[in-house]
This record gives sequence, structure tokens and C-alpha cells, in this order.
Amino acid sequence: MSPAFHSWPQFLAMGGYGFFVWLSVFVVLLVMGVLVGHSIYQRRHLMAMISTKQDREQRIMAARKRKQSAGARP
Repeated sequence: MSPAFHSWPQFLAMGGYGFFVWLSVFVVLLVMGVLVGHSIYQRRHLMAMISTKQDREQRIMAARKRKQSAGARP
């Protein structure tokens, strides 16, 4: 079995289609990078929203308990 390309310049040229091949590789890597970055951003944003909601619910429960204990005192 012989190699398809005998040198690095031949490999980069890809038989005359190197521009299109490497451009498509770059676009795919860029899109994948953007997708990963957006997923990380969404996860952080979602976790922050969940944390904020949990904190709010805890404050509401604490306020209800204070209100109940204040109402129970004669």
C-alpha cells in the first residue's frame, strides 16, 4: 500500500482542492466550537437561574415561618 501524498505540500494542496477542503474543515471546527461555547454558556445561565429561584423560595419559606410564629404568639 502506498501513501496518497508523498510530501506535506502535496497533502496541504489536496490535489488542487486544498482551499475547499481546509475551508470546510475550518468551518466545521468553528461551528463545533461555537456550539460547545454556547452550550457552556447556557448551562451556566441555567444553573444561575435555578440557584436564584431556590434562594427566592427559601426566603419565601422563611418569611412564612416567621409570619406563622409571630401569629402564634399571644
